[in-house]
Amino acid sequence: MLTKTLPRNNMIKIPAIVCLTIWLLPAGIKADNPENQVVSNDSLSLEILIEEIIKNHPSVKEAEETLKNADARISLARTGYYPVIDASAGFSNIGPVLKIDIPQIGEMQLFPENNYSGAVNYRQIIYDFGRTRQNVKLETGNKTISTQTLELVKQKMSLAAINGYYSILYLQEAVKIKNEQLATLEEHLRYIRAMQATGSATDYQILSTEVRISAAQSQKTDLLYSLTVQQAYMGALIGIEKFKRPVMKDLGIELPLINTGSLQQYALLHRGEILISKENASLAELQYQLLRTANKPLISMTMAGGVKNGYQPDLNTLRANYSAAFGISIPIFDGMKTRYKLRQAQSVINNAGYETENIRRSIISEIQEAQSYLESAAQKISQSALQFEQAKKAYELAGISFRAGTITNLEVLDANTAVSESRLILLKSRIDYAAGVYRLKAALGEKLY
Repeated sequence: MLTKTLPRNNMIKIPAIVCLTIWLLPAGIKADNPENQVVSNDSLSLEILIEEIIKNHPSVKEAEETLKNADARISLARTGYYPVIDASAGFSNIGPVLKIDIPQIGEMQLFPENNYSGAVNYRQIIYDFGRTRQNVKLETGNKTISTQTLELVKQKMSLAAINGYYSILYLQEAVKIKNEQLATLEEHLRYIRAMQATGSATDYQILSTEVRISAAQSQKTDLLYSLTVQQAYMGALIGIEKFKRPVMKDLGIELPLINTGSLQQYALLHRGEILISKENASLAELQYQLLRTANKPLISMTMAGGVKNGYQPDLNTLRANYSAAFGISIPIFDGMKTRYKLRQAQSVINNAGYETENIRRSIISEIQEAQSYLESAAQKISQSALQFEQAKKAYELAGISFRAGTITNLEVLDANTAVSESRLILLKSRIDYAAGVYRLKAALGEKLY
């Protein structure tokens, strides 16, 4: 059989969703036994794929660990309410020891040479004018951001799973369509060869049929390679070294049940990016308030109780002792550090507001783009479905005309190719529409997992 292929512009095009996801893959992935790629009936649904990715992907686990860290930081901030208690012990040798000679009494030693002490110390901030309270609020806000970040990571990983799923779905279905086309071409070739034996067909007709078979096989090889690449990408998301299972064909995706007029309002209330941006603005305000407490006084208490020697009349006897003290620290002048820190904090507040507005505009643009994409995909489904029906009807008529001897087999093969191509276009349109629904859901902030 000849190995020539049809011109490049006649080959089946891989849809845009495949091209968008292939660039994420590492280079150098090669097909492994491409003839046996689509063989398993144990297909996976999109829901299972998303669930596995959310459960196992390192990005999700990293975000979950960040959330645990946020809990620890909140607890650390609350320690400002608690006292600090420790125990201490010491020994010191003093020399020379001071002695006083008192008339009629004799010599008196003021301190022992060997000094022993042991104590339990208690330190407590009585009032810090809101420092600890502001710290707790700040870390609680950081936890809120960590929670939203975790949700955002899950959303993005779900969207990656959806892109990979529909890429695999298109390619595996395209391989099936190509197999059906090849089976039809092979059957037609056998028929033409039988006609040649009776002198009703020429060598050119057989050669042209073989060229079309070779081209279809070449296209199938390209599809299988792209399928292997997409399966490798999906395996990397799930954490499986060799992912070969097919995916379930499910294109019955429902549109979000939201009024068109309230799409933007809904998105601004549910998108993770806008929620994180607003929380960042709140944290900037909390940071500003915390800096303002830097010039406030600090009231503290210190107590200690234990034993030590050095008391008269027996300097070497250990005796119980204690101390208690209250103190207040009042900042007077810090070199205007707080003043300039407040200016920086105010600038951060302003930038947070600008960032929120920027994200708001981006979300509105994404919604409009997703709506337009979905409307275009819906129109393409209607058009490609009509083209497919027309191509099937034309193929049927071509078969009748061929058997009647009014056209050649080449025209029948052209009609057969048109059926396969229109079927692929219809498949791509339906997949684009399903992917467009998820794209709109993601733009609105609906959970995809």
